[in-house]
Amino acid sequence: MLILQAERDALLKPLLAVTGIVERRHTLPILSNVLIEKKGGQVGFLATDLEIQITTASSDELPGEDFRLTTSAKKLQDILRAIPGNTTVTLEQLDGGRLTLKAGKSRFNLQTLPAEDFPLLSVGTASDASFSLSQRELKRLISQVQYAMAVQDIRYYLNGLLMQTDGNQVRLVATDGHRLAFASADVTATLPKAEVILPRKTIIELYKLLQDSDDEIKIEVLANQVRFSFGATVIISKVVDGKFPDYNRVIPLDNDKIFLIERLEFLHALQRAAILANEKFRGVRLVLAPGKMSILCTNSEQEEAEEELEIAFQGDGLEIGFNINYLLDVLTNLPAETLQLAFGDSIRSALFTIPDVSNFKYIVMPMRI
Repeated sequence: MLILQAERDALLKPLLAVTGIVERRHTLPILSNVLIEKKGGQVGFLATDLEIQITTASSDELPGEDFRLTTSAKKLQDILRAIPGNTTVTLEQLDGGRLTLKAGKSRFNLQTLPAEDFPLLSVGTASDASFSLSQRELKRLISQVQYAMAVQDIRYYLNGLLMQTDGNQVRLVATDGHRLAFASADVTATLPKAEVILPRKTIIELYKLLQDSDDEIKIEVLANQVRFSFGATVIISKVVDGKFPDYNRVIPLDNDKIFLIERLEFLHALQRAAILANEKFRGVRLVLAPGKMSILCTNSEQEEAEEELEIAFQGDGLEIGFNINYLLDVLTNLPAETLQLAFGDSIRSALFTIPDVSNFKYIVMPMRI
């Protein structure tokens, strides 16, 4: 029975939006599948890993019968990707639970599993906080902090991103214990004090799906969940259960060696010096002196790179070491032309900010070299 006929991209685009969270091998085989449901002219796609659930729909009205089925998300994605772009794709449901996909002279038979067996997240209805931002603004906020999230840290609450609401402000904070990034934005709503930790996987998928546009995204903090709604897409994510560290305690307030620096000039100098950084420890030494900052990298072969930048600084000298990747991350992800750097002594964290802007802070701990 013919159930659907559509252009390849009308199916591939919404499918790609949901398949990022699908694991190829799962203890529950049905979680490797995508739920496809047609009601009226709209075809909906849904995937979940029981922590995150993403739903989206085709943008076009598509002819065909109403149906619900699940089939392998990755196989369907790979097949559609391999088909030329303007090809018409037809889906037929056969007896015995098989799905046939035809495109031109190509034909594929796929296994299906019953749609009624597909597990869906139970979604809370009571909202603790709800607000909207432009997709561009949320994408900017996430880009300024996501690189500081921990990766598979035993302190599981660091493997994610803190989202706080308070008054007319939303704040995002990420830390891996060695560096911390903070970004905030004003919203039109008046919000209660609330905070949740969003899993790393949720942030990565959300960031991939956000457009650089003024279209709004609605964010709702539910009981143990957060829902993101934008366009035809809805992401529902469980939150990480745990207490995020008090980030205000680590912001250094009395660093007195303060100067401005051109972001790209600093970034390019660090990228050149990093070529000869120790591959294991990735250390870089910054040497401050009146009017200049030297960047020094050495490795186990006794090779050395040195860069020198002119800076408007007239204070006491300082030599301090960092993991060079932690400096490259912040300089790569910030759109600002100029940064303000504030140092204390060789064992105190450094503070990176944007001049005359209070909605971004980056704190990085020094390392012994």
